[in-house]
Amino acid sequence: MQLQINHKTQYDYDLPVDYALQKVRLRPLDNALQKVDFWDVSVEGGKIEASYRDHYGNHVELVRAVPDAQQLIIIARGTVTTHDKAGVLGMVYGRAPLWHFAQETSLTTAGKRITELGQILSKADTTLNGLHDLSAAVLNAVTYEAGHTTSSTSSEDAMRIGRGVCQDHANIFISAARLAGLPARYVSGYLMMDGQVDQNASHAWAEVHVDGLGWVGFDVSNGIAPDERYVRIATGRDAHDATPISGMRQGPASESMIVSLQVQQ
Repeated sequence: MQLQINHKTQYDYDLPVDYALQKVRLRPLDNALQKVDFWDVSVEGGKIEASYRDHYGNHVELVRAVPDAQQLIIIARGTVTTHDKAGVLGMVYGRAPLWHFAQETSLTTAGKRITELGQILSKADTTLNGLHDLSAAVLNAVTYEAGHTTSSTSSEDAMRIGRGVCQDHANIFISAARLAGLPARYVSGYLMMDGQVDQNASHAWAEVHVDGLGWVGFDVSNGIAPDERYVRIATGRDAHDATPISGMRQGPASESMIVSLQVQQ
């Protein structure tokens, strides 16, 4: 399937900004699940200062706002041909070793609630079946509903709240999988939704390393394995590592952000 993507992120500042720098992870890469046919990242009100591959293999660009800017726009667009392999990326490895993805982070530290949830894995007849059971249990415990969590909400706090979005589902799932000693990581990307072209955010899911299969994806929020409707952008140990855009600014200006996203065939 060939997917067309247009992703616009607009930052508006109420005062001229002394300095603003954004770390942009918006370039998908070729792998067993996808081939990038064309891709472009453009900037208005700023410039791309540098680009590099980080330790997770993500393509990163550093975007600096022009001096005294009051608006910065980052546009990523292109076409990607995808393949349905039931979410199995396979035995693909980079500079970060598997044990690195078995370590806790501030967002994925398990508390009592996730520890109890993680017991599901020990009851399954196979690791893969246990992970599917875990995915369903996470969605049952945390209803998909925006407005209750933020980008800094930990997996245990999201469990306590009982409401969350794809970021929370992925972080909780990752945390529980690591309790069983399984390397697990966060994936940010795009999803073509049925009957809906316009979206207000990118998507997120999880991957777990399963012996004999390699990395296998789980979209907890939708209760399925990623298929040809998905495009991978970045990976990391949690949402902070793989967020599409993160950054910093100096000065007294306040910031507002508008995201416009279209994903279609």
